[in-house]
Amino acid sequence: MAHVFLFIMDTKKKIDDFFIPDNEVKLTEELDYNRALEYISAAEAFSRSTYQSVYIIDYFRRNFLYVSPNPMFLCGLTPEQMMELGYRFYLEYVPKEEQPLLIELNRAGFEFQNTIPLVDRKDWYIQYDFHILNNGRPILINHKLTSIALTSDGRVWLALCVVSASNHTTPGHIEIHRVGSPDFFEYNLITHRWNKRRIPTLTEGEKLVIALSIQGFTMSEIGDKMCLSPETIKKYRKQIFEKLGVRNISEAIIAATNNKLL
Repeated sequence: MAHVFLFIMDTKKKIDDFFIPDNEVKLTEELDYNRALEYISAAEAFSRSTYQSVYIIDYFRRNFLYVSPNPMFLCGLTPEQMMELGYRFYLEYVPKEEQPLLIELNRAGFEFQNTIPLVDRKDWYIQYDFHILNNGRPILINHKLTSIALTSDGRVWLALCVVSASNHTTPGHIEIHRVGSPDFFEYNLITHRWNKRRIPTLTEGEKLVIALSIQGFTMSEIGDKMCLSPETIKKYRKQIFEKLGVRNISEAIIAATNNKLL
């Protein structure tokens, strides 16, 4: 019995590590769970139109308010099982060596948010990559998180999370973006600092090559549609790969989609 109690206490402590005092939701009188139903309906509608997994975090209840049935993030679980697990999901389905990464970026992300004027906070989102274990097999995912409901003192009550395939090969790649801005901030896990960066821009020709690749056309077919030679299309692809830091057209499509470059 003592072992069970210690296990429960240890699990609670690990879950508490994901929640920092700077974002403790204190103005509980402002939490309208009837209004939260509208956010859930919107998330359900979004999940029906995308392959990506979608879920909503409730930072007051320290749990998930909604989990979509899209399979990418579920690791074989049902949405109901995910809801029941809540933050224990990260302890059970993320490799142990990557769990400190999630805790550090969570702390750093909220510290960054506190530097943003309250009226602008919904314009920003954080994204990063980590592995989840699906039947013991690690899958690298890209995870985006943005606040959808704040209390009047700027604490995040509800956040929308979107999970998609990562275009990288390693975890990390922690970035904070502001919608509509070409500038973003990248977190350095060695110096523990945010560094300003700029999103690469694609030419109209490069965008068209990616768009036609998404539609399944071969390089020869893309050349015909653009009235260009296959060699020129190869040069376009090489330029795309260098700009996005990827190795192939599949990764380029994911990177362009995740960074809203099309």
